[in-house]
Amino acid sequence: MNTAANAAVRDRLRIAIQKSGRLSEPARALLSSSGLSWRESRDRLFCYGESLPVDLLLVRDDDIPGLIADGVCDLGVVGRNVLLEHAGERAGVGASVPFREWRSLGFGGCKLSIAVPEGWDWRGAAQLAGKRIATTYPNQLRAWLHEQQIAADVVVLNGSVEIAPRLGQADAICDLVSSGATLAANQLKPVQVILHSEAVLVGPTQPFDDVRAELADLLLRRMDGVLRIRDSKLLLFQAARDALPHVLQLLPDAEPPTMCAVDGTETLALQTLCHGAMTWQRLEDLKRAGAHGLMVVPVERMLA
Repeated sequence: MNTAANAAVRDRLRIAIQKSGRLSEPARALLSSSGLSWRESRDRLFCYGESLPVDLLLVRDDDIPGLIADGVCDLGVVGRNVLLEHAGERAGVGASVPFREWRSLGFGGCKLSIAVPEGWDWRGAAQLAGKRIATTYPNQLRAWLHEQQIAADVVVLNGSVEIAPRLGQADAICDLVSSGATLAANQLKPVQVILHSEAVLVGPTQPFDDVRAELADLLLRRMDGVLRIRDSKLLLFQAARDALPHVLQLLPDAEPPTMCAVDGTETLALQTLCHGAMTWQRLEDLKRAGAHGLMVVPVERMLA
């Protein structure tokens, strides 16, 4: 994109997300819950922001860090594994890293793990010395091997990493693991996690110096509100004043409650925001501790 085109979009924020894949729908849902709406282009690669001057670019996840580095996009939603791999690639050639993680987003969780054949008697990372390890994440693997002071050969593959040991290309692999079913299907077992990954919001290392700064702050406030209440419920109940300590002990994940006295009694009416699951068992435990009139209310939006 030329300089004139870049200058023309500086009054709007542009966010890159995965066009398709496991992060695509959750990313769009999060942004929609933050009050964003769009009009899609015919090719469904660009979404023009209607509720706010915030546009979406739908791309491959591997392209997102580079688009931010080049100034084509301002923010992006991508896996931490992808972000760190691109950061390691730039650092490896002595280039500065112009992007960083702004927020963890709580979805798309997985682990970048070392996996070995099921027949291995795994006793520790030292067993990898002198072995061939196949991966699509060579920068993170090399960094981990360096930290562990292990000399091993990194075999870089673009796909089908799981079958590398069966084909004789490698002795072990380093790949993303979610359920572990793919590893099991290829007679492999995960033995060492080198990175806990999830979807993250990526932005530039340097702050914006134009109207995008205000837009980014607004978006972050809304996203923080959405993330904070994702699994939260508003709990309303009553309890005798002397039972309150026992009840509150069962709410370690709750905000400090708002309470008021019920006229002419020693009963308190309370409400609190709980960030954990509010199961039937938990409600029954609260009732036994002295709470009554328990009501669980879903929270749609919250702005701190």
